[in-house]
Amino acid sequence: MNAVQPILKILRSRKMAALLLLGFASGLPLFLTSRTLQAWMKDEQVDLGVIGWFSLIGLPYTLKFFWSPFLDRFVPPFLGRRRGWLLITQVGLLVAIAAMSLQQPKEALQLLAINAIAIAFLSATQDIASDAYRTDVLKPAELGLGASTWVLGYRIAILVSGSLALIFADYLSWQLVYLLLAGLMMIGILATIWAPEPSDRVSAPQTLQDAIYLPFKEFFGRSGVRAATLILLFVLFFKLGDALVGNMSIPFLLDIGYSKTEIGAIQGTFGFLATTLGVVGGGILLTRIGINRALWVFGSLQALSNLGYFSLTLLPKASQWLLIAITLENFCAGLVTAAFVAYLMSQCNHAFTATQYALLSSLMASSNIILAAPAGDLAKATGWSIFFLLTLLASLPGLLLLPFVAPWNAVVPTQISMNDENLS
Repeated sequence: MNAVQPILKILRSRKMAALLLLGFASGLPLFLTSRTLQAWMKDEQVDLGVIGWFSLIGLPYTLKFFWSPFLDRFVPPFLGRRRGWLLITQVGLLVAIAAMSLQQPKEALQLLAINAIAIAFLSATQDIASDAYRTDVLKPAELGLGASTWVLGYRIAILVSGSLALIFADYLSWQLVYLLLAGLMMIGILATIWAPEPSDRVSAPQTLQDAIYLPFKEFFGRSGVRAATLILLFVLFFKLGDALVGNMSIPFLLDIGYSKTEIGAIQGTFGFLATTLGVVGGGILLTRIGINRALWVFGSLQALSNLGYFSLTLLPKASQWLLIAITLENFCAGLVTAAFVAYLMSQCNHAFTATQYALLSSLMASSNIILAAPAGDLAKATGWSIFFLLTLLASLPGLLLLPFVAPWNAVVPTQISMNDENLS
């Protein structure tokens, strides 16, 4: 019981409640330009290859480190450096998502793409500010639970903008569904206003040049160019297999005969419960076994979870098989995402959180966007069974890098001190 009390105290704090809501705000726009948009386009009978390449709309998630120094350097005149930028982007997202209610995918793909790119840009910028706020506000001992709390909010938003949106789309127009989802951005706006300021405030870089140059100098100087390069490669490849599955899972399930309501109902119940269990359990295990070992265990489970979709290509269509595949994927996703977010935060310096975390998360997004973009064409060329086996192989490069970037027995460094010698 004594070991549980500190965990409960942290989880009951205003800080954790704010992170839960900010995680929701960060997760809400993601599927609105990816899986949910893919389902809308599938309904409109847009070509499968075009749907796959539409994932490139998420390029801002990959390129966001280019403008992240601006968020480190410039401070809005309200709510501070992190919360000020959060509020600006959240208001913009509310407007941009509402504008999707005016789109007609079959008739005007270009307008749809422009609107979706605007959402992706604002969402990526919100993520820069949200990631920086989360990393700044958490103490080293809170990294695991803080990451899990934020991921839980994020996954709840994915449930709402993914599974529940699919169910609503069977009864309402897609345009009305997007309009309703736009209103949920008010949750993020109110959470930003209510969230506490980080107790350890850090001055913004003196110049834009410093905001661009010093984060990279500190990151590569901290443990050497070779080690830093291996970390970047690990971040790029660790979730590649999961990204390939995520890019095609909805079109696959619709293609083999499952309805949007079936998918949404199972994802919204068993999928959500599995995600919650994975995130909460992952956060608690993180405090017991550490970030490194969690990456080994959870990463392996994530790779194996892709076999759930492979099995659907061999089994007769039945709700129980769909339930097992979705539950397995969501549970493992909850586990591994909590560990991965904690790992990324542990690699950041408070003085340059926005830029350094944006660099790392941009590489992670590359798996979802650039490397996974040909997923639709790959599935057409190989068939669904071979495609899902290939996703298992795509998980191996990240796992093979673990001995170099997260050794099993190594002590994981917490957030780097602002007085680190690499800043000078």
